[in-house]
Amino acid sequence: MWQAEVRVDLDAIRDNVALLCARTSAEVLVAVKADGYGHGMVPAGRAALAGGATWLGVATLDEALALRRAGVEAPVLAWLLSPGLPLHEGVGAGVDLSAATPAMLDELIAAARRAGRPARVHLKLDTGLSRGGAVAAEWPALLESAAKAQAGGDLEPVGVWSHFACADEPGHESVDRQLAAFREGLTLAASYGIQPRYRHIANSAATLTRPDTHFDLVRAGIAAYGLSPVAGETYGLRPAMTARARVTLTKRVPAGQGVSYGLTYVTPRETTLAVVPLGYGDGVPRHASGTGPVRVGGITARVAGRVCMDQLVVDVGDEPVVAGDVATLFGPGDDGGPTADDWAAATGTINYEIVTRFGSSRVPRHYDGEAAR
Repeated sequence: MWQAEVRVDLDAIRDNVALLCARTSAEVLVAVKADGYGHGMVPAGRAALAGGATWLGVATLDEALALRRAGVEAPVLAWLLSPGLPLHEGVGAGVDLSAATPAMLDELIAAARRAGRPARVHLKLDTGLSRGGAVAAEWPALLESAAKAQAGGDLEPVGVWSHFACADEPGHESVDRQLAAFREGLTLAASYGIQPRYRHIANSAATLTRPDTHFDLVRAGIAAYGLSPVAGETYGLRPAMTARARVTLTKRVPAGQGVSYGLTYVTPRETTLAVVPLGYGDGVPRHASGTGPVRVGGITARVAGRVCMDQLVVDVGDEPVVAGDVATLFGPGDDGGPTADDWAAATGTINYEIVTRFGSSRVPRHYDGEAAR
């Protein structure tokens, strides 16, 4: 008997990726960073590959090496690299690595020589997100360094890439501006003899809304897990994660009873309170206090009072809820119950954060579907 669990439908991930593949002629990379957005990096990655993805993407070198240790042989790109990392391990494992400065290229050259093979590199251009990547003024120096390293046999410039800031807002003027900057960057790269096999800038939102941005590779993140990056649209995606727990106890209390720390919720009438064994230690945002929707006993109620570290309370009114009944915080919403999008709206965040929080918790994670076998 389980008390609390996260269930992941790997067939949903597989089918979401197949849907994305059908929308593009480019190859598809699925991001499995942050433990697969909370869904499990290795199982989610394998389901994505079963759905037609040809690449997996991660943030860190450690994540990439973990995929290799798990037996994943597909191309893997890792893009968030600090100075001084053992990059030779990534090069030796055939991991593609990102670079945005000549200094990082120097580290990759040293790593390639130590590993005894060229480093596969994706050069990143900052087209307007102002996060990672070389700005336009620094792009020529990066290209010059990469061209020299390519001629010396130490680096293989596999890709040139960038990242959109506002593709999840269809029609935002920055998308066209960034796309134009990316094209200019590619033209300049060609003048230095850099002819990458993979040019990529499209994320989930651009994959779904802007086919003109697809180039040779698109990078799908949240959409692979069945959650839409664009508000109000689902695109036929199916959420893969369900978070639920069994009620530990119920109690009948009178009107005027304060509930949970701070007594911020006071019962407006005689009612039944149900205690659910999930809290912020398990991934429930504390901002869900008084707002988070929970499906239990055939109704969807709100968290009553403050979310605690290990538990929360739901006012279920006169519903005949008893200990052992299942309380679902979010899932695909088939029964009219709450979704990760509902939780995001209730807590002022995005669906990405909701699922990633739960995957990083002490709650056991279980897998369903043919892709789990």
